[in-house]
Amino acid sequence: MPTWVQLVYLLCAVCFILALKGLSGPKTARTGNLIGAAGAVVACVVPFIYKPNGVEHLHHVPLILIAIAIGTAGGVFGAQRVQMTQMPQMVALFNGVGGGAAALVALLELHEIVSVGGDAPWFTLAATAFTIVVGSVSFAGSIVTFAKLQELMTSRPVIFPGLPVAFGGTAVVAVILSVMLVNSPHMWIGIVLGLLGLVFGLLLVLPVGGADVPIVISLLNAFTGLTVAAGGYVLGNTVLLVAGTLVGASGTFLTLLMANAMGRSVANILFGALKGGSTLGAGVASDRPVKSAGPEDVAILLGYAEKVIIVPGYGLAVAQAQHTLRELVEVLQARGTEVDYAIHPVAGRMPGHMNVLLAEAQVPYEQLKEMDEINSEFKHTDVVLVVGANDVVNPAAKTTPGAPIYGMPILNADEAKQVVFMKRSMRPGFAGIENELLFEPTTTLLFGDAKDSLGKLLNAVKAL
Repeated sequence: MPTWVQLVYLLCAVCFILALKGLSGPKTARTGNLIGAAGAVVACVVPFIYKPNGVEHLHHVPLILIAIAIGTAGGVFGAQRVQMTQMPQMVALFNGVGGGAAALVALLELHEIVSVGGDAPWFTLAATAFTIVVGSVSFAGSIVTFAKLQELMTSRPVIFPGLPVAFGGTAVVAVILSVMLVNSPHMWIGIVLGLLGLVFGLLLVLPVGGADVPIVISLLNAFTGLTVAAGGYVLGNTVLLVAGTLVGASGTFLTLLMANAMGRSVANILFGALKGGSTLGAGVASDRPVKSAGPEDVAILLGYAEKVIIVPGYGLAVAQAQHTLRELVEVLQARGTEVDYAIHPVAGRMPGHMNVLLAEAQVPYEQLKEMDEINSEFKHTDVVLVVGANDVVNPAAKTTPGAPIYGMPILNADEAKQVVFMKRSMRPGFAGIENELLFEPTTTLLFGDAKDSLGKLLNAVKAL
């Protein structure tokens, strides 16, 4: 490989590092994303414009260009058409495609190795086996998470008798075949490893349900990164090695952070249902009496409050009501009310979901306060307005040991003087359990679509 090509690849790797750094903050996220995309485009173009030792090294160029065109069209469609509420599904789908692609590339490299008599260093063969298995796991697992979030299948944990045995047996057989592949490479071993990876991915994700699915998406994203890094080693490609390592490391770190935000271990999230527990409640709406009010009554509460905290959730994203909410906040601030947004780490369906949603509505970053920063302020707050959130303010996380979310750190909305809950119905949140905060004497419910209710609330506050 010419020196100039190695330097260009090094520059692309630096772009990926700068992109990850940029994505760590909302003000630099857009720039970071563009830098990373530019690095990826350059890395894809370079193989078309150089010939190692003057020899043509690319074959089936028309097919490659067709594949690039299809991928580009899919990316543009996803960026322009997919709604904010469907972002987690899109992330899961793209992540699965990445893992599957890595596994297929490893199978092709194994075919090349076998065709020349299987003469390859043992570590290269081990990396090939790893890429095939883990890439297949990521592909199958990501497809299941997509189906769960898209409600193409039940989001409840799916378990059956013998699942732990099948899970453990699949893992053991995969390890044995991987050792066989390193000692004596054969194509059939690679194909069987890929099939075992698919089965393992299904068995890994099926028992996961409820609010744990986004965490599994992050874990599978880390898996894909590791397979890309291993594939980069097999191919001798520095860009893939660096990019995969970055994704694997950041995905692992994000998984641990999300699990910590849920107050649970990754092992409990993945295997809790196998021990008889469940990561999803019954999902039954309650018929217990609650106190409800109309927009005019809630407007009086908000209009004469000195301090208000907004708790946004998935329902806000579904209704696309973030712009109306921002207008309401601006009207309240014009009346002298102090208003902040309380952001829970796992609000919505993915990390940063609420931050991105509110940034789209031009909400100042300074008003977005993380859970640890704002939790002590709830006891000094006149009104908490919960818009489409549920589990992240559910006191069951602190008071009910048997609840699926028990131990999860929550926003202390129950400590405020008044709580206004905006809900479509009494249907439980994503975890499928009842929220006792709804039945407290300090809680008032405003039923209806979030965008419609906020519009009426906005007009009522302006009329005060």
